[in-house]
Amino acid sequence: MTSALDITESVWPPRAAFLDYPLGHTTGKPGERELQREILVAALDAFRSIPSPGTVKKLPFAWSSDDRWKSEVMAGDDERLPRHATPQYQNDEDRARAESCGPSACAPTT
Repeated sequence: MTSALDITESVWPPRAAFLDYPLGHTTGKPGERELQREILVAALDAFRSIPSPGTVKKLPFAWSSDDRWKSEVMAGDDERLPRHATPQYQNDEDRARAESCGPSACAPTT
């Protein structure tokens, strides 16, 4: 499941379900259990029925009646960490595991 359509399409997943919701809310709105269930059922159905690799099924749910939320989300401060051209690891164990796969396993793509 994804809320990042461009990124998901660029990595050619075996199959994916896209929900046009803010990042962090991929399975629905907080506290709306029935809606969350509907979204999960729709996603599971998509995973079962998508016929070919790379397909991203757009689920028919809307965060609100208009798209104002998108500009509100984008207007906030960007608190993400800087991006690097070289792999970054959380600890030495992660680095060792990644490096054991060979350099191409972690090489950045352009």
